[in-house]
Amino acid sequence: MVLFTFEVGKSWIFTYLISNVLFIYIIWFDYRKKTLYAFIGLGLTILLTLALGWSSHASSIQEWKGFVSHTIHFLAVTSWVGILIVVSWASKNYSNWKNFLKWFTPVAVFCFIITVVSGLLLLNVVIDYKDYTNSWMLPYGQSLLIKHLLIIPLIVYAFINSILIRKRIKNDDYFNPIPWVKVESLIIFLIFSVTGVLGQQEPPHDIQQTLTASGLSKLFDLFYQGHIVHDSQLVIYLGINSLLLLALTLCFIGLTITAYMKKAPILFGFTMSIFSVMSLYLSLITAIQ
Repeated sequence: MVLFTFEVGKSWIFTYLISNVLFIYIIWFDYRKKTLYAFIGLGLTILLTLALGWSSHASSIQEWKGFVSHTIHFLAVTSWVGILIVVSWASKNYSNWKNFLKWFTPVAVFCFIITVVSGLLLLNVVIDYKDYTNSWMLPYGQSLLIKHLLIIPLIVYAFINSILIRKRIKNDDYFNPIPWVKVESLIIFLIFSVTGVLGQQEPPHDIQQTLTASGLSKLFDLFYQGHIVHDSQLVIYLGINSLLLLALTLCFIGLTITAYMKKAPILFGFTMSIFSVMSLYLSLITAIQ
């Protein structure tokens, strides 16, 4: 009944069939021999992207607007991130890195802008902008907040890997940029992990109704010290504790960039970027009135 009646079931069948066709196609045809083979494989991959947009929460809420927003959002993300992951984990060397950055940086910037714009449209389909802060009381809102906060270290590493590394490569022929790109891909993996959690949770179309049915988020309840009732409206007010945590966030971001400039261990820079997310999260939670 689910497979043949619900839209998500139909999209699952479509995804299953196209995935098997793509799998067989990759085995039988070598895209390196003919450019046409690569375009056909790309076409099958785009069909899988359309299937994902078809099965999304946004598509189930507002059929065409949700489908288009989610598909464009995911297509922009995969075009940018897919290249980044393949290059960071499958490169044999870094001898052509300057040439790679010349074309990849504009592509990444363009895809990031499209991701942000389509993401805002997608957010408005699932949650009204004015209810964004109120959604933090719910598991879905907490996951969404963490996902958005993880974008900050992603931007920091994108700045390092596109601007700062370009200068380093010009002055140092032996500098290996690949480990730093791998760290950026790890941040992306964390964002994808949180996105996976979002896909398993109920979108809060009605905050009060969802709060009554499912209760507070355990993570929110752990850190928030105030009292919540079902008709609570959360307001952000930056007090002294919130401002101190915000300053700490900026320090951690600065330490992430400094770790690169001072050639500190990559694990140190990655840890500082995670700390920046944690401190910013606490800053926002403590600012709630």
